[in-house]
Amino acid sequence: MLAAERHHRIILALSERGSVRTKGLAEELDVTDETIRKDFEYLEQQGLLVRSHGGAIPPKRVIRELSLTERQLINREAKNAIAKAAAKRIQPNETVFIDASSTALTITRYLPDFAFTVITNAHDVISALAGAENIDVISTGGLFEQRSRSFIGLAAEKTLHRYNIHRMFFSGNGIDLKRGVSEGNSRQAAFKEHVIEAAEDVCFLADESKIGQRSAFFFAECSELRSLVTTKNADPTVLEALRNLGTEIIIA
Repeated sequence: MLAAERHHRIILALSERGSVRTKGLAEELDVTDETIRKDFEYLEQQGLLVRSHGGAIPPKRVIRELSLTERQLINREAKNAIAKAAAKRIQPNETVFIDASSTALTITRYLPDFAFTVITNAHDVISALAGAENIDVISTGGLFEQRSRSFIGLAAEKTLHRYNIHRMFFSGNGIDLKRGVSEGNSRQAAFKEHVIEAAEDVCFLADESKIGQRSAFFFAECSELRSLVTTKNADPTVLEALRNLGTEIIIA
């Protein structure tokens, strides 16, 4: 298991249990106590936990935003299933937007073999589609953000107004029935809000761990979502409420 994935498992256990023990995590993750102690030390430096005697507890401040590389290692099987189901929605000659989330990036592996256009602010999406013969790729341009490897800002937002976007594929850190979809990065949240305004089919990609969760910056109301692609263990109460708002629920 890679360190980044182990770190995610530790943070997930911490959020579910409220506290974690060194020995218990070492047994669960099949590593030594010393490895877990080093993980705790690293995660504490990142502000993700506070070490305590024999274990760790949550920090008081907001968890930092993960890099794209870190996000790509998390829930990979779920992301593949969601991306595969989402890609089936694309129709010939459509213009679709793919954002810079790790789940949306995974869609590039399953795109259909016919002509259509992709607009994106994600450097990695552009690279992934560089050799695609049937796909016209349009970059939004704008200010390049290193952590997410994406373009944001006024120049990127202005590009969106030039096109009729049939489908928008995007993700976020969570979806809450009262507050909507949220993101840990304020500039990414602001950019996605502009894409939603320009898109017909707003398709949110979120595995079950994001259903019912909140992050720092809200940018979309639940009623704005035309479709949600998620996994089978997502909270059924939340899914039913979204259906009642008119959102199509697709289980990957």
